[in-house]
Amino acid sequence: MISDQLRRFRESALARQVWRFALAGVAATAVHFAVLIALVEWGGLGPVLASTIAYCFGVVVSFSLNRRFTFEKRGALGATFAKYAALYAVGIFLNGAIMAALIAWGLWYILAQIIAVALILSWNFLGARYIVFR
Repeated sequence: MISDQLRRFRESALARQVWRFALAGVAATAVHFAVLIALVEWGGLGPVLASTIAYCFGVVVSFSLNRRFTFEKRGALGATFAKYAALYAVGIFLNGAIMAALIAWGLWYILAQIIAVALILSWNFLGARYIVFR
């Protein structure tokens, strides 16, 4: 019974979206981390500000991939991006707050960012699926 339910889920549109969202997220996260590290290590910015700027770069990559690859939406680029930007504005606030708290507790900024990404992931997927690209 459970294996049958898992098989049906694995073959479902939702499962395909989850996997595609994950792949797009890996690409966006790679850009985010590359910009974050560059801004901290070579740009001399503090990790929270650098992460906030880097998050914006990741959002652009994420939107592009999720719009075409994950949710396969066309048209209404401006309105869709406005909703996506609003969703990710909450994410950027959460990211900054989590980063600031974890760094204040003495965590290395890279580890703090990994934790922040993991915590914000569900918010981003659910918002993209049910609000932005529905």
